[in-house]
Amino acid sequence: MKKIWGLLFVALLGLSLTGEISSQAKEKASDKNDEVTIYLVRHGKTFFNTTGQVQGFADSPLTDKGTAQAKQVGEGLKKTKFDLAYASDLGRQRNTAKLILDENTNKKPALSEHDGFKEWNYGGFEGKTNAEMWTPIFEANDLKFDEDWTDYDKLVNKLGDEGVADAIADADSLKVAETYEEITKRGQAAMDKVVTDAKKKKAKNVLIVSSGSMIPTILEMLVPGEYKGEAIDNCSVTTLKYKDNNYSVAKINDTQYVE
Repeated sequence: MKKIWGLLFVALLGLSLTGEISSQAKEKASDKNDEVTIYLVRHGKTFFNTTGQVQGFADSPLTDKGTAQAKQVGEGLKKTKFDLAYASDLGRQRNTAKLILDENTNKKPALSEHDGFKEWNYGGFEGKTNAEMWTPIFEANDLKFDEDWTDYDKLVNKLGDEGVADAIADADSLKVAETYEEITKRGQAAMDKVVTDAKKKKAKNVLIVSSGSMIPTILEMLVPGEYKGEAIDNCSVTTLKYKDNNYSVAKINDTQYVE
């Protein structure tokens, strides 16, 4: 009798362990499914990008090259099923996002707009030459400004993203350029919205089209220290992973689709 009870106990224990292992496997699979890939794309080349003018809240249209770049990114990502897509109301961002989605072979999400993805507001410098805004800031830090942005990584490594933004705000004679606190406040609100939407939608892939200074700010907010002043080229793709309230960087400034 004792032997029979012993065998039954072992069998029941085996079933319990099997159930526990099965439950753990399901949890791991569920965890994997909860991971969200976020594709941060800078808009295509614009008229102001071509003429070397400051472009933040001010807007200018995509050039033919910028349109072609957006289509190339769309072609490269055409098999990626985007569950959510975002830009701001800036035409260069909105149109880039639409061109990317137009190339996609899957069911396309509606494009949502959020001010948090807008470029920095450069205040009184908007529309002026890049040299007019940047040269004094570079020179104050013993660096040289050129249109190839040769020393920009050195500037970022010296001042940090926050220091660069606040230097521009301090230099703006109109005193309407955004401070870093103002930029990150709207940027964080935008990313919080993305996460909330992604959880509701059970999204796996998210497209966000933003701008060359805002993308590094998003990186610095979410994964501090990962951005080292790398160029964020037109229609480059920066990829983040989100899981369990944590972000990680997969790629920064991936230009494979437009090269």
